[in-house]
Amino acid sequence: MSNPASTPALSLRGSLGNYLGLVVALVLMIALFGSLSEYFFSVSTFITIANDIPAIAVTAVGMTFVLIIAGIDLSVGSVMALASATAGLVMLQWHWGLFPAVLVAMLTGLVAGMANGLISVGWRLPSFIVTLGMLEVARGSAYIATNSRTQYIGSAIDWLSAPLFGGVSPAFIIAVLIVIAAQIVLTRTVFGRYMIGIGTNEEAMRLAGVDPRPVKIAVFAIVGTLAGLAGMFQASRLEAADPNAGIGAELVVIASVVIGGTSLMGGRGSVIATFFGVLIISVLEAGLAQVGASEPTKRIITGCVIIAAVVLDMVRERRNRRSA
Repeated sequence: MSNPASTPALSLRGSLGNYLGLVVALVLMIALFGSLSEYFFSVSTFITIANDIPAIAVTAVGMTFVLIIAGIDLSVGSVMALASATAGLVMLQWHWGLFPAVLVAMLTGLVAGMANGLISVGWRLPSFIVTLGMLEVARGSAYIATNSRTQYIGSAIDWLSAPLFGGVSPAFIIAVLIVIAAQIVLTRTVFGRYMIGIGTNEEAMRLAGVDPRPVKIAVFAIVGTLAGLAGMFQASRLEAADPNAGIGAELVVIASVVIGGTSLMGGRGSVIATFFGVLIISVLEAGLAQVGASEPTKRIITGCVIIAAVVLDMVRERRNRRSA
């Protein structure tokens, strides 16, 4: 018989190995682009990357939770646009300040996420289909709210992306704090254990007396709320509410989470590892831009990286099953 104490030890070794692999991949990528471009290995490049990632980072936190419970949310990019549109509306027409507008954006995301959760859980529909529908609903609503035009807000919203000490923005600091808080929730709370349990074996959780439905709805509400905050981060950088913002963001977010090692099958994931995945994608995009790669080439390379991450996840999942 196997020693039960060996399971946590193996899990810890696997987590440390995943972190080490991500760090090595990130360092090698930085070294590669540093050798290919004389301008890449500079403070300004790293500050630019840091200030570019908050929207993707906070949304990836929520997506990590969703994938851990074996769900998916394809609507986050459109929810970003809708949240920034509603925030722009209250700032431009009702003359509300930045912080009330942030609350409105997050509330907008919360409503969209709750709708996704209630429909997919209440009717037992695949979250893929439900959130695909919300992708269109939220995008269309963003066009209606902005009259299909970019709404320029100006300096009233730029505080979130304005450089502070060290050149990093408040949005980056907020994103890092959210990553840390989410990792604590995942690893140190009952809610986090419930998420992992639901993703691993939902029926076993029911038999253990835990109703998975409130947990799953809460997870979709969290990712929607964080997408709403991400919409404000995007609007702050643009100083405008753009109804086309966030197009394709869901693919970047999911790619970052999968690169970070979160299982597409549910039951396994780490928010810290997801943050490393965000950094890897961001460094890849910045490096390809600096070496002069064309847009089609960048998309091909990024797509290959995503496919490699998915293949690696499948190999890891099969190895874990054989070990079990």
